[in-house]
Amino acid sequence: MSSHEIDAIRALLTSKPRPVGWAERRQRLDEVGSLWPVADDVRLETVDLGGVPGEWSIAPGSAPSRVLMFFHGGGYCSGSILSHRRMVTEAGRAARMRTLAVGYRLAPEHPFPAAHEDAMTAWRYLRAQGLPAGNIVVGGDSAGGNLTITLINRLRALGEEQPAGAWLASPWTDLTMSGATLATKDAVDPLIHKGYLEELAAAYAPTSIDRRDPLISPLFANLRGFPPTLVQVGSAETLLDDAERFAAAAGAADVNVTLEIWPHMIHAWPLWNAKLFALPAPPPNQRLLHLRFLVASLGAFLRNFEVHGVALPGHDLGELGFGEAFHLS
Repeated sequence: MSSHEIDAIRALLTSKPRPVGWAERRQRLDEVGSLWPVADDVRLETVDLGGVPGEWSIAPGSAPSRVLMFFHGGGYCSGSILSHRRMVTEAGRAARMRTLAVGYRLAPEHPFPAAHEDAMTAWRYLRAQGLPAGNIVVGGDSAGGNLTITLINRLRALGEEQPAGAWLASPWTDLTMSGATLATKDAVDPLIHKGYLEELAAAYAPTSIDRRDPLISPLFANLRGFPPTLVQVGSAETLLDDAERFAAAAGAADVNVTLEIWPHMIHAWPLWNAKLFALPAPPPNQRLLHLRFLVASLGAFLRNFEVHGVALPGHDLGELGFGEAFHLS
């Protein structure tokens, strides 16, 4: 099976060394993530989420009454609404939902629990707009996946209504860095390595905080009662174990969870969907490599449960050949 599609992204990501300073790293991620503009038919609107920056997006055919609230990745230290704009807007198109991207505060200037506070503020804003919790899906990539899980767990601990589901792309669930694939996938992951993660974790979580705390490492949380969850991860990323172990823990807790392991894909590869969409479509036996099938898979996941009696539209996974998905529970 050819991996020519993701090789183009590898070449882009390794064309320059990772910058040293936080400001430079943030600028670099914004530059690379925004190389491909948002589609012309997507409408964007800046919004103040009670002191937290946000951005609405809606594509034609999307339901304004249903929302995907998204937290960007970047190790809690970089990433932004800009860097993830294309990923978020195309996910909304696939799900036929409005999206709300959240620009939470970043470490080291704003360490834990600043991002958690902003996530809850964004959730409160959505609920104050009259949106039922069951009309909202929360998602994120990498650290944004971590923030998605911890927000839902905080809502559960408070006895509040939860969102209808969670979407986790390459989630960073274990800040103790105990996953075996940090070593076994180190040579094939062009982005994420243990030393870099240690630097990010130290900036985000002060040394006085136990990194096994479920609010820091949601892998160690009690997940019983967690909403339906889609976990997507690449086979060529060091955080593969973070995704696999979280999905296994969720399944063992009777959560309706689907784990998809995508062949050859690297960390947070949905971020590069515009580049991959621009490449020629692969033959049927290679189509799992193509991002158009990833967003179709997201749409299919969202269709699998209903919000207030209305089924979310999606796509037929059988037609797309998703034989690589693992269903736990």
